[in-house]
Amino acid sequence: MKSIKVTILGKEYPLKVEDSEEEAMRRIAQYVDEKFRQYKKELNKQPDTTVMTLAALSIAEELFEERKRNRELDNQGDEVLQNVNKSLEEFIEEIKS
Repeated sequence: MKSIKVTILGKEYPLKVEDSEEEAMRRIAQYVDEKFRQYKKELNKQPDTTVMTLAALSIAEELFEERKRNRELDNQGDEVLQNVNKSLEEFIEEIKS
């Protein structure tokens, strides 16, 4: 484990991560910081907790949309494989005949 610090909305947060995860975690923290800053700029009169909550909901929405796309792609891939298998089985049967 490695200790790192990331900054979000000007505040440092200590994190413990595996060496192999450090760069990814820094990129994630930077993304979260950018999202929070974007919302803070748009909602400058709202308290930070409101800004952070709305930004977190937006990030969660992105995550759920990506998960849905991945499921759809998986389903499409399964369908393609089934069609390929069916075609191969039919081809093998033709060769046998």
